[in-house]
Amino acid sequence: MSRPVSDTMAALMAKGKTAFIPYITAGDPDLATTAEALRLLDGCGADVIELGVPCSDPYIDGPIIQASVARALASGTTMDAVLEMLREVTPELSCPVVLLSYYKPIMFRSLAKMKEAGVHGLIVPDLPYVAAHSLWSEAKNNNLELVLLTTPAIPEDRMKEITKASEGFVYLVSVNGVTGPRANVNPRVESLIQEVKKVTNKPVAVGFGISKPEHVKQIAQWGADGVIIGSAMVRQLGEAASPKQGLRRLEEYARGMKNALG
Repeated sequence: MSRPVSDTMAALMAKGKTAFIPYITAGDPDLATTAEALRLLDGCGADVIELGVPCSDPYIDGPIIQASVARALASGTTMDAVLEMLREVTPELSCPVVLLSYYKPIMFRSLAKMKEAGVHGLIVPDLPYVAAHSLWSEAKNNNLELVLLTTPAIPEDRMKEITKASEGFVYLVSVNGVTGPRANVNPRVESLIQEVKKVTNKPVAVGFGISKPEHVKQIAQWGADGVIIGSAMVRQLGEAASPKQGLRRLEEYARGMKNALG
């Protein structure tokens, strides 16, 4: 059985290790493949897994994740079906699962059902600031850790509020713009990590644009406590000729990225 995200991150920090946090889209190409992918990523040494819930308007996502969302929706994936699948799979996993969902799909849903399905945390990239406190309170009541995002464009006073409220870890978006692999890591990330660490002792995980082993090594050297890899993970499943081939590609890629963290 997995433990809470904050406990997982604290244990890794105590050992001086950087968390490997892969992201996949639920239902791409179908939920049976997603269940296998979760088991596989856990077996490859994922420390936390981010699972995206498909939404009809994934506007912070670049073309790779948008395409995966379209495939997931076409296969009939819904939030309820995702939770049903997780209820079966999470008892087998040693790492915690964090759901990434836009605000609309979770607005009218019971967070208690997410907890019952074995979810440990929640990331809502488009969470309206006015709704943040009520969702944070509801998440707290259901023992779900609400992970908040900070970006290069956020002023320091707002960043302090975000880091104070964020649970599990602080999600540092490395660039302004949408998700997707980039040739190089934004060099400003090094100073951004230090800026966030000046105002909090919570773990800081960096995401957006990370796709190569050298990116992972660089971000770990800069002092990040976690590295989040999304589009490049999703691509392994999305570009494969079959789900079986996609899982093979995902395993090979995930092992390479995990090994880069040592």
